[in-house]
Amino acid sequence: MLSGKLLAGKTALVTGSTSGIGHAMASKLAEAGANVVLHGLMDPTEGETLRQDFEQQYDVQCLFSGADISTAEGNEELVAVSVEKFGGVDILINNAGIQFTAPIEEFPVAKWDAIIGINLSSAFHTTRLLISGMQQRGWGRIINIASVHGLVASLNKAAYVAAKHGIVGLTKVVALENADKGVTVNAICPGWVDTHLVAAQFQARADRDGVSLEEGKRSVIVEKQPMPKATPPSSLGDLALFLCSDAAATITGISLPIDGGWTAQRSTFR
Repeated sequence: MLSGKLLAGKTALVTGSTSGIGHAMASKLAEAGANVVLHGLMDPTEGETLRQDFEQQYDVQCLFSGADISTAEGNEELVAVSVEKFGGVDILINNAGIQFTAPIEEFPVAKWDAIIGINLSSAFHTTRLLISGMQQRGWGRIINIASVHGLVASLNKAAYVAAKHGIVGLTKVVALENADKGVTVNAICPGWVDTHLVAAQFQARADRDGVSLEEGKRSVIVEKQPMPKATPPSSLGDLALFLCSDAAATITGISLPIDGGWTAQRSTFR
Protein backbone atom coordinates (compact mmCIF):
# COMPACT_ATOMS: atom_id res chain seq x y z
CA MET A 1 0.00 0.00 0.00
CA LEU A 2 1.32 3.43 -0.97
CA SER A 3 1.54 6.03 1.75
CA GLY A 4 2.57 9.61 2.33
CA LYS A 5 1.64 12.78 0.47
CA LEU A 6 2.51 11.41 -2.96
CA LEU A 7 0.10 13.73 -4.73
CA ALA A 8 0.73 16.98 -2.87
CA GLY A 9 0.27 19.89 -5.26
CA LYS A 10 -1.88 17.88 -7.68
CA THR A 11 -5.59 18.32 -8.34
CA ALA A 12 -7.97 15.43 -9.00
CA LEU A 13 -11.44 15.54 -10.52
CA VAL A 14 -13.55 12.46 -9.77
CA THR A 15 -16.99 12.26 -11.34
CA GLY A 16 -19.67 10.48 -9.34
CA SER A 17 -17.68 10.86 -6.13
CA THR A 18 -20.35 11.47 -3.51
CA SER A 19 -20.66 7.76 -2.71
CA GLY A 20 -19.41 4.27 -3.56
CA ILE A 21 -16.38 3.72 -5.77
CA GLY A 22 -15.95 7.39 -6.64
CA HIS A 23 -16.02 8.48 -3.01
CA ALA A 24 -13.43 5.83 -2.11
CA MET A 25 -11.12 6.99 -4.89
CA ALA A 26 -11.50 10.65 -4.03
CA SER A 27 -10.74 9.81 -0.39
CA LYS A 28 -7.54 7.94 -1.27
CA LEU A 29 -6.29 10.74 -3.51
CA ALA A 30 -7.07 13.38 -0.88
CA GLU A 31 -5.32 11.27 1.76
CA ALA A 32 -2.28 11.30 -0.56
CA GLY A 33 -2.37 15.11 -0.62
CA ALA A 34 -4.30 15.91 -3.79
CA ASN A 35 -6.83 18.69 -3.92
CA VAL A 36 -10.14 17.19 -5.04
CA VAL A 37 -13.13 18.18 -7.10
CA LEU A 38 -16.07 16.19 -5.78
CA HIS A 39 -18.99 15.69 -8.11
CA GLY A 40 -22.45 14.16 -7.96
CA LEU A 41 -26.18 14.77 -8.12
CA MET A 42 -26.46 15.79 -4.50
CA ASP A 43 -28.34 18.54 -2.76
CA PRO A 44 -26.03 21.60 -2.75
CA THR A 45 -26.21 21.85 1.04
CA GLU A 46 -25.16 18.22 1.42
CA GLY A 47 -22.46 18.76 -1.19
CA GLU A 48 -21.09 21.68 0.78
CA THR A 49 -21.04 19.55 3.93
CA LEU A 50 -19.16 16.81 2.08
CA ARG A 51 -16.66 19.36 0.76
CA GLN A 52 -16.02 20.71 4.24
CA ASP A 53 -15.63 17.21 5.65
CA PHE A 54 -12.98 16.39 3.04
CA GLU A 55 -11.04 19.57 3.74
CA GLN A 56 -11.08 19.01 7.47
CA GLN A 57 -10.27 15.30 7.32
CA TYR A 58 -7.50 15.42 4.71
CA ASP A 59 -6.19 18.99 4.99
CA VAL A 60 -6.58 19.65 1.27
CA GLN A 61 -8.67 22.04 -0.80
CA CYS A 62 -11.94 20.74 -2.20
CA LEU A 63 -14.66 21.89 -4.54
CA PHE A 64 -18.11 20.37 -4.96
CA SER A 65 -20.04 20.47 -8.22
CA GLY A 66 -23.48 19.09 -8.94
CA ALA A 67 -23.17 19.60 -12.71
CA ASP A 68 -25.39 17.44 -14.91
CA ILE A 69 -22.81 15.56 -16.98
CA SER A 70 -25.38 13.89 -19.22
CA THR A 71 -24.84 16.79 -21.64
CA ALA A 72 -21.79 18.40 -23.24
CA GLU A 73 -22.71 21.68 -21.55
CA GLY A 74 -22.80 20.04 -18.12
CA ASN A 75 -19.33 18.59 -18.60
CA GLU A 76 -18.06 21.95 -19.77
CA GLU A 77 -19.49 23.54 -16.63
CA LEU A 78 -17.82 20.93 -14.41
CA VAL A 79 -14.44 21.41 -16.05
CA ALA A 80 -14.72 25.20 -16.09
CA VAL A 81 -15.39 25.52 -12.35
CA SER A 82 -12.59 23.03 -11.61
CA VAL A 83 -10.03 24.93 -13.69
CA GLU A 84 -11.20 28.27 -12.30
CA LYS A 85 -10.72 27.03 -8.73
CA PHE A 86 -7.44 25.14 -9.10
CA GLY A 87 -5.87 26.41 -12.33
CA GLY A 88 -5.98 22.96 -13.90
CA VAL A 89 -6.68 19.29 -13.30
CA ASP A 90 -3.83 16.76 -13.11
CA ILE A 91 -5.82 13.60 -12.38
CA LEU A 92 -9.14 12.80 -14.03
CA ILE A 93 -11.22 9.83 -12.91
CA ASN A 94 -14.28 9.22 -15.05
CA ASN A 95 -16.37 7.17 -12.66
CA ALA A 96 -19.97 8.40 -12.90
CA GLY A 97 -22.39 5.85 -14.27
CA ILE A 98 -26.00 4.70 -14.35
CA GLN A 99 -27.62 1.36 -15.18
CA PHE A 100 -30.84 -0.01 -16.62
CA THR A 101 -31.65 -3.55 -17.71
CA ALA A 102 -34.08 -4.80 -20.35
CA PRO A 103 -34.01 -6.97 -23.50
CA ILE A 104 -32.92 -4.99 -26.56
CA GLU A 105 -36.39 -5.03 -28.12
CA GLU A 106 -37.83 -3.48 -24.95
CA PHE A 107 -34.99 -1.10 -24.16
CA PRO A 108 -36.31 2.49 -23.83
CA VAL A 109 -34.59 4.90 -26.18
CA ALA A 110 -34.38 7.53 -23.46
CA LYS A 111 -32.57 5.07 -21.17
CA TRP A 112 -30.12 4.19 -23.94
CA ASP A 113 -29.35 7.87 -24.55
CA ALA A 114 -28.92 8.59 -20.84
CA ILE A 115 -26.58 5.65 -20.23
CA ILE A 116 -24.42 6.41 -23.26
CA GLY A 117 -24.37 10.08 -22.29
CA ILE A 118 -23.26 9.61 -18.70
CA ASN A 119 -21.23 6.40 -18.94
CA LEU A 120 -19.37 7.12 -22.18
CA SER A 121 -19.85 10.58 -23.67
CA SER A 122 -19.04 12.31 -20.38
CA ALA A 123 -15.60 10.65 -20.34
CA PHE A 124 -15.03 11.92 -23.87
CA HIS A 125 -15.99 15.46 -22.93
CA THR A 126 -13.97 15.70 -19.71
CA THR A 127 -10.95 14.19 -21.46
CA ARG A 128 -11.09 16.46 -24.50
CA LEU A 129 -11.41 19.50 -22.25
CA LEU A 130 -8.58 18.62 -19.84
CA ILE A 131 -6.01 16.78 -21.92
CA SER A 132 -4.32 19.91 -23.32
CA GLY A 133 -3.50 21.18 -19.85
CA MET A 134 -1.99 17.83 -18.89
CA GLN A 135 0.09 17.85 -22.09
CA GLN A 136 1.33 21.37 -21.40
CA ARG A 137 2.38 20.44 -17.86
CA GLY A 138 3.97 17.20 -19.05
CA TRP A 139 2.12 15.13 -16.45
CA GLY A 140 -1.35 13.70 -16.17
CA ARG A 141 -3.32 10.65 -15.13
CA ILE A 142 -6.67 9.64 -16.61
CA ILE A 143 -8.46 6.66 -15.09
CA ASN A 144 -11.70 5.45 -16.62
CA ILE A 145 -13.92 3.13 -14.61
CA ALA A 146 -15.01 0.59 -17.19
CA SER A 147 -16.38 -2.44 -15.30
CA VAL A 148 -15.91 -6.06 -16.36
CA HIS A 149 -18.66 -5.19 -18.82
CA GLY A 150 -16.06 -3.32 -20.79
CA LEU A 151 -14.52 -6.74 -21.48
CA VAL A 152 -17.43 -9.21 -21.44
CA ALA A 153 -21.19 -9.01 -21.82
CA SER A 154 -24.23 -9.92 -19.75
CA LEU A 155 -27.86 -10.30 -20.74
CA ASN A 156 -30.21 -7.31 -20.85
CA LYS A 157 -27.46 -4.70 -20.52
CA ALA A 158 -27.11 -3.45 -24.10
CA ALA A 159 -26.52 0.20 -23.28
CA TYR A 160 -24.27 -0.39 -20.27
CA VAL A 161 -22.10 -2.97 -22.04
CA ALA A 162 -21.89 -0.82 -25.17
CA ALA A 163 -20.84 2.20 -23.11
CA LYS A 164 -18.25 0.28 -21.11
CA HIS A 165 -16.77 -1.36 -24.22
CA GLY A 166 -16.59 2.16 -25.62
CA ILE A 167 -14.73 3.32 -22.52
CA VAL A 168 -12.10 0.60 -23.09
CA GLY A 169 -11.66 1.71 -26.69
CA LEU A 170 -11.48 5.39 -25.74
CA THR A 171 -8.87 4.54 -23.11
CA LYS A 172 -6.63 2.83 -25.67
CA VAL A 173 -6.85 5.63 -28.21
CA VAL A 174 -6.12 8.45 -25.77
CA ALA A 175 -3.27 6.42 -24.25
CA LEU A 176 -1.64 6.02 -27.66
CA GLU A 177 -2.11 9.68 -28.54
CA ASN A 178 -0.37 10.73 -25.30
CA ALA A 179 2.26 8.02 -24.87
CA ASP A 180 5.11 10.53 -25.27
CA LYS A 181 3.52 13.41 -23.38
CA GLY A 182 3.79 12.30 -19.75
CA VAL A 183 0.10 11.43 -19.60
CA THR A 184 -1.08 7.89 -18.85
CA VAL A 185 -4.60 6.67 -19.56
CA ASN A 186 -5.94 3.44 -18.09
CA ALA A 187 -9.22 1.71 -17.36
CA ILE A 188 -10.16 -0.16 -14.20
CA CYS A 189 -12.66 -2.99 -14.72
CA PRO A 190 -14.32 -3.96 -11.42
CA GLY A 191 -16.51 -7.00 -10.96
CA TRP A 192 -18.77 -7.11 -7.91
CA VAL A 193 -18.02 -4.19 -5.60
CA ASP A 194 -19.44 -3.91 -2.09
CA THR A 195 -21.44 -0.70 -2.47
CA HIS A 196 -24.91 0.41 -1.41
CA LEU A 197 -26.01 0.15 -5.05
CA VAL A 198 -25.60 -3.62 -5.17
CA ALA A 199 -26.64 -4.29 -1.56
CA ALA A 200 -30.28 -4.38 -2.64
CA GLN A 201 -29.51 -7.18 -5.09
CA PHE A 202 -27.89 -9.23 -2.35
CA GLN A 203 -30.81 -8.65 -0.01
CA ALA A 204 -33.35 -9.51 -2.72
CA ARG A 205 -31.62 -12.84 -3.34
CA ALA A 206 -31.51 -13.59 0.38
CA ASP A 207 -35.22 -12.81 0.70
CA ARG A 208 -36.10 -14.91 -2.34
CA ASP A 209 -34.18 -17.95 -1.12
CA GLY A 210 -34.99 -17.53 2.57
CA VAL A 211 -31.33 -17.38 3.55
CA SER A 212 -29.07 -14.97 5.40
CA LEU A 213 -27.83 -11.82 3.72
CA GLU A 214 -24.31 -13.26 3.58
CA GLU A 215 -25.58 -16.40 1.86
CA GLY A 216 -27.64 -14.36 -0.57
CA LYS A 217 -24.64 -12.21 -1.35
CA ARG A 218 -22.46 -15.24 -2.05
CA SER A 219 -25.15 -16.76 -4.26
CA VAL A 220 -25.27 -13.66 -6.46
CA ILE A 221 -21.51 -13.22 -6.70
CA VAL A 222 -20.58 -16.80 -7.63
CA GLU A 223 -22.89 -16.73 -10.63
CA LYS A 224 -20.18 -14.62 -12.28
CA GLN A 225 -17.04 -14.71 -10.12
CA PRO A 226 -15.03 -17.76 -9.04
CA MET A 227 -13.92 -15.81 -5.97
CA PRO A 228 -16.98 -15.58 -3.70
CA LYS A 229 -16.34 -12.10 -2.34
CA ALA A 230 -16.98 -8.56 -3.50
CA THR A 231 -14.19 -6.02 -3.80
CA PRO A 232 -14.28 -3.29 -1.13
CA PRO A 233 -14.38 0.22 -2.61
CA SER A 234 -11.20 1.09 -0.69
CA SER A 235 -9.28 -1.44 -2.79
CA LEU A 236 -10.31 0.41 -5.93
CA GLY A 237 -9.09 3.60 -4.28
CA ASP A 238 -5.73 1.97 -3.61
CA LEU A 239 -5.51 0.82 -7.23
CA ALA A 240 -6.29 4.32 -8.51
CA LEU A 241 -3.60 5.74 -6.23
CA PHE A 242 -1.08 3.24 -7.58
CA LEU A 243 -1.91 4.23 -11.17
CA CYS A 244 -1.23 7.85 -10.20
CA SER A 245 2.16 7.00 -8.69
CA ASP A 246 5.59 7.10 -10.30
CA ALA A 247 5.68 3.31 -10.10
CA ALA A 248 2.95 3.24 -12.76
CA ALA A 249 4.53 5.82 -15.05
CA THR A 250 4.88 3.34 -17.93
CA ILE A 251 1.51 1.66 -17.45
CA THR A 252 -0.83 3.07 -20.07
CA GLY A 253 -3.61 1.85 -22.32
CA ILE A 254 -4.53 -1.13 -20.16
CA SER A 255 -7.91 -2.36 -18.97
CA LEU A 256 -7.22 -3.85 -15.57
CA PRO A 257 -9.79 -6.28 -14.12
CA ILE A 258 -10.29 -6.35 -10.37
CA ASP A 259 -13.01 -8.95 -10.53
CA GLY A 260 -12.36 -12.09 -8.50
CA GLY A 261 -11.53 -14.08 -11.63
CA TRP A 262 -14.70 -13.16 -13.56
CA THR A 263 -12.94 -12.41 -16.86
CA ALA A 264 -10.27 -15.11 -16.37
CA GLN A 265 -12.96 -17.63 -17.26
CA ARG A 266 -13.30 -16.27 -20.80
CA SER A 267 -10.91 -17.83 -23.32
CA THR A 268 -11.20 -14.72 -25.49
CA PHE A 269 -10.01 -12.37 -22.72
CA ARG A 270 -6.83 -10.53 -23.59
